[in-house]
Amino acid sequence: MNPQQKQEALIQAFKDLLKQEQFGSQGEIVDALKTQGFDNISQSKISRMLSKFGAVRTRNARQEMVYCLPAELGVPTAQSPLKQLVLEIEHNGIMIIIQTSPGAAQLIARLLDSLSKSDGVLGTIAGDDTIFIAPTDVNNIQKTINKLERLFSKALS
Repeated sequence: MNPQQKQEALIQAFKDLLKQEQFGSQGEIVDALKTQGFDNISQSKISRMLSKFGAVRTRNARQEMVYCLPAELGVPTAQSPLKQLVLEIEHNGIMIIIQTSPGAAQLIARLLDSLSKSDGVLGTIAGDDTIFIAPTDVNNIQKTINKLERLFSKALS
């Protein structure tokens, strides 16, 4: 197997592991990959791969915090895991704040940044589990809140 094929096999194995939604630490992912024959894998390599593929930590069906890969970035649907990551939307009349599951804020902010300014989002700043949104017009902040709540309605119901 040439280096390119090895890299592709590693990426596929990595994605397959994350789809299982049972790995709560980078060390567990390293160990699982080593049992599959990927001996030259390190925690720092896993960290870079998690970042590269937009992996987030969220709760699985057993309520354990695990790494998972999000669906392709786009407008979330009723079945989309992105909706499950938004916990709360609030505002203070000037800024909109979204609370997310740990590690999910940057992914959700990337989605929000893809909206047009006519949707009411001028820009975002994301931490680990909090997103600050600068609305396009503070006089229409409630209209923007309503759009965001519809976008993530399943998560907030």
